[in-house]
Amino acid sequence: MKLFEIIVVLHVLAGATGLMCFWIPIAARKGGVSHRKWGRVASLAFMGAGTLAVAMALLSLYGPEQRLPMITDRVLFRGLFGWMMLYLGILTISFADYGLSVVRHRTNRAGLRTARHQLLFAAVAVSALNCGIYGLMTGEPLMALVATIGLIAVATQLFYIWRPNVARGAHVAEHFRSLLGMGISAYTAFLSVGLIRLVPDHVFNPLIWAIPSTVGVALILAFTLKGRKAGPSGRAPQIR
Repeated sequence: MKLFEIIVVLHVLAGATGLMCFWIPIAARKGGVSHRKWGRVASLAFMGAGTLAVAMALLSLYGPEQRLPMITDRVLFRGLFGWMMLYLGILTISFADYGLSVVRHRTNRAGLRTARHQLLFAAVAVSALNCGIYGLMTGEPLMALVATIGLIAVATQLFYIWRPNVARGAHVAEHFRSLLGMGISAYTAFLSVGLIRLVPDHVFNPLIWAIPSTVGVALILAFTLKGRKAGPSGRAPQIR
């Protein structure tokens, strides 16, 4: 219990840092100093929060379940604080890592084909399938819907990495989609898993779950359309 409480505090600190810094690179000039600096801070903070979320999920699956007495449904507890938290933690780490790496390896996609990256993609896919199947088996289709986001993301990322040729500047769209996806997964975890501590009756309220995806998808579409208008010669963000 003491270990879990320490992890929760660290997770909240890392997550809060990421949630606040996430909007700075979105509003800042793309490729500018603020964009690079705060985008990296947000990404690293989310990666830390995701790692701690994985640890909490494992403790929830294999440790005592009396930490949240307001949740009397043990099946729901196992799904929400176990399998879904595990999946969202891995998904957040993967989005952040890919979003930074795709720019770093923009001139040589072979750097994205290493075992480290491929194993992380596999972890997302396996945890997403497990979360989705658990949700369908327990009558919680929203868990399956959230899991679909990770499967689609992995498929599109692998397509970019392994296809023979890509258009010049294609990494820019990959970068934006991935880091916006990072924000979607983090905010989804915050609203769905975190909100239950305050209002457990709304844990599967479709409106709450839809907010991060709606905002995130709208931003992805906006940046995609803006990038197409700018053309392939537009300046790509530089991350060091």
